[in-house]
Amino acid sequence: MFTFANYPFSKMPKKVKVKVKKSVEKGSLHPRNLHIGRYDLQELCASSPGLKPFVAPNQYGDESVDFSNPEAVKALNGALLKHFYGIDGWDIPEGYLCPPIPGRVDYIHNMADLLAESNNGVIPTGNKIKVLDIGVGANCVYPLIGNSVYGWQFVGTDIDSKAIDSAEKVVSLNKQLKDAIEIRFQANRAEIFKGVVNEGEVFDLVVCNPPFHATRQEAQDSSAQKWEKLGVTEDKKGLNFGGTNTELWYAGGEAAFIGKMINQSLLLARQCMWFSTLVSRRETLPVIYKALEKVGAIDVKTINMSQGQKISRVVTWTYLNEAERTEWMQKRLDAV
Repeated sequence: MFTFANYPFSKMPKKVKVKVKKSVEKGSLHPRNLHIGRYDLQELCASSPGLKPFVAPNQYGDESVDFSNPEAVKALNGALLKHFYGIDGWDIPEGYLCPPIPGRVDYIHNMADLLAESNNGVIPTGNKIKVLDIGVGANCVYPLIGNSVYGWQFVGTDIDSKAIDSAEKVVSLNKQLKDAIEIRFQANRAEIFKGVVNEGEVFDLVVCNPPFHATRQEAQDSSAQKWEKLGVTEDKKGLNFGGTNTELWYAGGEAAFIGKMINQSLLLARQCMWFSTLVSRRETLPVIYKALEKVGAIDVKTINMSQGQKISRVVTWTYLNEAERTEWMQKRLDAV
């Protein structure tokens, strides 16, 4: 198995090369994203009849879904995953994060473009590409989309046993995912990679949607702001912005979590080509870049993403130079 076991880490440069790569213009999704424009709700209802009770005319007379209703949002997500990605039986336990599908799809497409850079501009597809999802969550959304669109294999990890059970259930309901997605429980909360990555196991990419908030109160305040924007009164609040403690907040916020992920990524420097993480706050970027410089990452790219008024970015890093990444990809795709 190709692992870069003899890679000379002593020759790594001390300074990190930071690049900012803008993937799409503000307010737009990735060109390959199937969710550009308005949803065809009638088409979605035809694929998933369970969505129909939640579709009704809005104040402008257009058919819409009430995004203040948690059951409606969950039904919409299930319909999108069924109609566009062939996923049956998607569900999440009450109180768990219900992710916005278009934004999650954008992450996967941008990562496909990143991998293509080491494959003569051609996106590598099929089960020879293996991705590690840190914090797969109860929704298991990145593996579901990544396998459906590109045929990649996934390993999803989480510290929440209930989330693990939920993700495994979705996988079990879809025969095409049986050998494509593996869910692993991380028993040690102090570790991100150790304990869930096998010795010598190789990944082409790591993805992560980290907890953004530093405290429970900060997460609650953010949720309250979203409710206010929707014009939802106190007595009608539900769980559409759901999320457990482990999904929403981490002591020190996203900067602390991503900093730990960067430090521990050295453990997989010879076993993974690209590491990546979603970053919610622009002010976190300098902290991340400093941490990457400290560990000696060879190349760093920041990919800007946006959906309407929401702006986020993905920071990626690698311990392999361009020539080594090309060699890595060639050997991975040529492997029997």
